[in-house]
Amino acid sequence: MSTEHVARTDSTDRAATSGDSYDNLEPRFGALAAMDPHDPARARLRAEIITAAMPLGENVARRYAGRGVEYEDLAQIAAVGVVLAVDRFDPGHGASFLGFAIPTIMGEVKRYFRDSTWAVRVPRRTKEIQQQLAKVLPELAQRLGREPKAREIAEHLGVDIVEVTQGLIARNSHTADSLDAMLTATDDSSTYSPANTLGNVDAGYALMEDTLTAGPLLAALPEQEREILIMRFGQEKSQAQIAAILGVSQMQVSRILTRVLGELRAQCLQPV
Repeated sequence: MSTEHVARTDSTDRAATSGDSYDNLEPRFGALAAMDPHDPARARLRAEIITAAMPLGENVARRYAGRGVEYEDLAQIAAVGVVLAVDRFDPGHGASFLGFAIPTIMGEVKRYFRDSTWAVRVPRRTKEIQQQLAKVLPELAQRLGREPKAREIAEHLGVDIVEVTQGLIARNSHTADSLDAMLTATDDSSTYSPANTLGNVDAGYALMEDTLTAGPLLAALPEQEREILIMRFGQEKSQAQIAAILGVSQMQVSRILTRVLGELRAQCLQPV
């Protein structure tokens, strides 16, 4: 890491904890508020303020790095928060810009984590409970000397135990592992894909699909042809046995089977 980067990081961190580095921005906000919205000079001054305040966004982005989102993406979200802070700050309310900007920027980053970084779709209420759990679980664990139970968490938050349970489950929903990822076995150095550990395809699904397709076609056959198919494939009778039952020749049974099976196959393969 370069000396220049370390110096920039240190100065930014100090700016986030002390308002001295941004005190000079507040008089400029007063000038900005006094300008006509259509004045080109106002746009230039606004851009200057945003540029000067951008290190705040970079600092917030670094605080949230390492949580499954690239720093560059977090920096962009934080930059949006900087712009919002500049546009919303009112020096007439008496608060410092730093005290207003940091919560605004952090709010944008937290909102991004809440709404955009889930591997599966989770209801907003569940996301809110999950965020509360991140703060409550360590507090309760320290107080109780053990991991808190769902009932205890629910009582502490004043919410239904079902919501807490859903929030606990949702904690595992931010990311999803790829079935194609190569993992290392625990007993040796060999690698394997999770997809290869899954069960085989159930042949019953194909049978069900065939039944749904062929069922209506079989029901529409003439009674004798349907009986021949049932005896041949359902009861596993030979063509000679079927011929003897129906009082016809084996050649006739063979011809009927060939014709009926060909017609059924053609009908099954017709596009829907």
